[in-house]
Amino acid sequence: MGSLQATEMAQSGLSLEDSLRWHLQVNHYPPVPEEMIPVCVEAIELYNEGLYRDEVELPHGVTYRNQITAPAWSIVDAHHLDPWITIEQEY
Repeated sequence: MGSLQATEMAQSGLSLEDSLRWHLQVNHYPPVPEEMIPVCVEAIELYNEGLYRDEVELPHGVTYRNQITAPAWSIVDAHHLDPWITIEQEY
């Protein structure tokens, strides 16, 4: 159900930030803090440019494997951001 709702939000016409805010607050338990919205936006943009492995700086106090950055692909995966991905994924 969350995936379908995320797809609807990605196609809703809302701004990227507003649709992500809704998705991160409603489709995740516990809700993802709003400080992650810019991180998710950057990860989506990098991923859509084919820069899957580029690192994104995380908000103060958030770590990924004891690091202050995380690869774009990991942020997309962990936050279920596939509906906002516009390029073909390579396997």
